[in-house]
Amino acid sequence: EGSAMAEEEALAVGGEMADEGAAPQTTQDLTVFVQTLLQQMQSRFATMSDAIIGRIDEMGHRIDELENSIGELMAQAGIEEEPQEGTAAEDGEARSDPLAN
Repeated sequence: EGSAMAEEEALAVGGEMADEGAAPQTTQDLTVFVQTLLQQMQSRFATMSDAIIGRIDEMGHRIDELENSIGELMAQAGIEEEPQEGTAAEDGEARSDPLAN
């Protein structure tokens, strides 16, 4: 029952036996077709996964560079850096940094 279901899915995906008059393929042909399809999907998934991870790494580096640039600009302007997130000013002073909303 399971192999019949796999064969139907393979045929639906491949569309090779959509016509009733088409010659039926052997189980071996269907197995090869499904294995090839799965390998292609795995390859595409790996490629997409690598691309996403690469973009995330690149974004992380760009954020680090941006933080360094902001720190340098603040130092040039003579502005002290605000405490890190989670350690906000406890003395009730309003923040002068418009980006810290």
